[in-house]
Amino acid sequence: MERRVAERLRGALAPLGLEPHAFKVGWYNAVLQPSFHLPYPDDTLAFVILSTPSMFEKALKPFVKKERLKIIKDPVDQCISYHLSRVKEKFPDQRVEVMFDYEILPSRKPKFLAQTAAHVAGAAYYYQRKDVKHDPWGKKKIYGVCIHPKYGGWFAIRGLLLFPDVQVLFLEQPVPVDCVSAEEKRIELLEQFNFHWQDGRYRDIIEVKERYSEEQRVYFATPPAERFRLLGLTQ
Repeated sequence: MERRVAERLRGALAPLGLEPHAFKVGWYNAVLQPSFHLPYPDDTLAFVILSTPSMFEKALKPFVKKERLKIIKDPVDQCISYHLSRVKEKFPDQRVEVMFDYEILPSRKPKFLAQTAAHVAGAAYYYQRKDVKHDPWGKKKIYGVCIHPKYGGWFAIRGLLLFPDVQVLFLEQPVPVDCVSAEEKRIELLEQFNFHWQDGRYRDIIEVKERYSEEQRVYFATPPAERFRLLGLTQ
């Protein structure tokens, strides 16, 4: 069942520059405190959805052109929402629930922890402070960051697709690729991400096979309120 669902998802999402990665809810819940658990049985099938560098050209720009006469609040969020909602139509006989990376609960907690989901699905390695043996930061708050073995930091985690009625007892958990294995490189990565994230150097901590286009870099470096102009939209 998992293989059929995955193939159907890849067929729908790959042309849009989106990647689905399967995992079991139990893998995710096992590494988090109960307050962050997803409320499904451990064997429930889920997919974390990544956007690759090609999403900008393959999905966002065509979506904006098509929706030009409609109200767009956040182009990327609405583009992803539109396409993942369309994916649900590919499974008329299944319940499919969608969670987006920007959604929060009434408690103000996120609906899901995106980087944890990517790690347990084997999609990208979530580097955290605990992955550094000789911690140089003292009492400073240090946030973790996911690195993709192909795209480095040039990708984003956009959402989850959950199949509440699909139980996958024998799905084997993949191990994310530890592409920043040296201690000094891990320190460099977390330093760049936490203290110099604006320049984007952390994204190239490894040799990547694909990056954002120059147009896409300018778009994401522009304050959100000014991005509409870059896409030929009025706010």
